[in-house]
Amino acid sequence: MNIRKIDETMQFIKSLYPDKIPVPLHAPRFLGNEKKYLLECIDTTYVSYVGDFVIDFEEHIKNLTGARYAVAMVNGTAAIHMLLTAAGIGAGDEVITQTLTFAATAAGIKHSQAEPAFVDVDMETLGMSPESLRAYLCATAERDSRGLFNKTNGRRISAVMPMHTFGHPVKIDEIAAVCEEYNIPLFEDAAESLGSKYKGNHTGTFGKAAVISFNGNKPVTTGGGGMVITDDEELASRIRHISTTAKRKHRWEFYHDEVGYNLRLPNLNAAVGCAQMEYFDQILMNKRETASRYESFFKSQGTAFFTEPPESDSNYWLNAIILRDRAERDAFLEYSNDHGVQTRPVWTLLHKLPPYINCPRSKVDNAEWLEDRVVNIPSGVRI
Repeated sequence: MNIRKIDETMQFIKSLYPDKIPVPLHAPRFLGNEKKYLLECIDTTYVSYVGDFVIDFEEHIKNLTGARYAVAMVNGTAAIHMLLTAAGIGAGDEVITQTLTFAATAAGIKHSQAEPAFVDVDMETLGMSPESLRAYLCATAERDSRGLFNKTNGRRISAVMPMHTFGHPVKIDEIAAVCEEYNIPLFEDAAESLGSKYKGNHTGTFGKAAVISFNGNKPVTTGGGGMVITDDEELASRIRHISTTAKRKHRWEFYHDEVGYNLRLPNLNAAVGCAQMEYFDQILMNKRETASRYESFFKSQGTAFFTEPPESDSNYWLNAIILRDRAERDAFLEYSNDHGVQTRPVWTLLHKLPPYINCPRSKVDNAEWLEDRVVNIPSGVRI
């Protein structure tokens, strides 16, 4: 992409966001009852994790996703940590995820005392490749009377956690089939895919449980926030217990039956989330309309724009273009950020980062190719 095309792209993006200088990558919007609900919350004095807004926010997410249970947390990383811990995953265990993902996926695994292992992604989803997952298991997995173990390091292979990159669903049914074949629990990192569906079902409902994020740059934000969704009543109850200081319910006594955590979402934050869920349909529609306009523009320009995978309805959390090589990527990033449009590359692959450099991994050719070429462009709500 030459300078003329880059400048044309900048002008087009600025036309989509004419009142933003610079144009942010994905700024939050507050268009409904957020202030009203915050004042109501303050008036009740229930501003911590006890309060009606927390309950209502969990109900909103259950109704949207179809999950039977939802437990609101302070952020998505904590949600991963609590999910894995409640599932009995810890020291000596291995959780398989993808190397092309946000650092929180692996951080949550590490917080649970387990170790991540990294596999490749698919070119058509940007998320975990079922073929790479199968190849990794074929090369490393060995079952004995104790369970499934990685024969190269002795760790128990305790879970698989794909991430729906930029809101685009992975081939989750194929991944689920591999997990079923090897009898490995499937947990979805649906942090970026609120509102996204695969074959008519919401992401996060294909495995045993999933996590969602409500960070400040997500389509629905609570400032900071996350949630675990599941159909497993026992797992949900366990997560709620250990994340609420492991305190047994009682009208006045403080009895904690184990070392717990204090990671529940405050009522104040949930109040903002409740307001945003009231117009989430508009948010989703607007984001898909923005993606459609990008698709048309980049098609006319001859630039590759990433579109939703087959049989998927994506929320298009972050729109992405795929450039020719790293040099073109870097030139685009420098020009756009110098000219009032915030753009960013895809994350540095996790297996290259200091905390994870010694973690096991498969060949990750697709992820390395994408790392050199993917650029995220402004994707905020334009309502």
